Amino acid sequence: MLSVRPKVAELIFQLYGRSLHPELFEIYATRTVERNGFKAKIDITSAGHVVTWVYGGMTLTEVAASAQHPLPQRRRLMSYRLRGDRHDRVECRGKITYQMSFQLEPVEPGVFWTYQKELTHDANRKGMLHTFHSSGRIELGALSYINIETRNRSMLVQAFHTFPDDYAIVKSQSLFELP
Repeated sequence: MLSVRPKVAELIFQLYGRSLHPELFEIYATRTVERNGFKAKIDITSAGHVVTWVYGGMTLTEVAASAQHPLPQRRRLMSYRLRGDRHDRVECRGKITYQMSFQLEPVEPGVFWTYQKELTHDANRKGMLHTFHSSGRIELGALSYINIETRNRSMLVQAFHTFPDDYAIVKSQSLFELP
């Protein structure tokens, strides 16, 4: 299956208070983590990622996807176009908190290719990596790299998605915390 990224201008970042059907996404890499009562499934998808975090009957699902992608409205807790910088926080029942930040960074071509090379190197040591096929305009394809760190009461997800056709990098960081 050919895996090519959408344009960076089409991206949205959303949080749901529910799980989403995996059939809604083209998934290229998956990792599951469990620690201290919480469980998370992290997927690299065609446009970005999906993180489904579950603890004590509560589910939070973070999605970085194309705005053209048909996603439900029900129990959507936040939705932002992926432009510039954004920070937000949601406090859920039981004093569980979710914090996120993202940044869309357009860069010069030389900086872009150096960054993409460094991501590939880091991924060989830790994290999840998927290399997408080229769109045809540029020889090398996009990358998605996700690093996951867990502690007894928290999980940190750092995601980096590159968009060679736009010379852009999307960086996001999400923290899921127990009280």
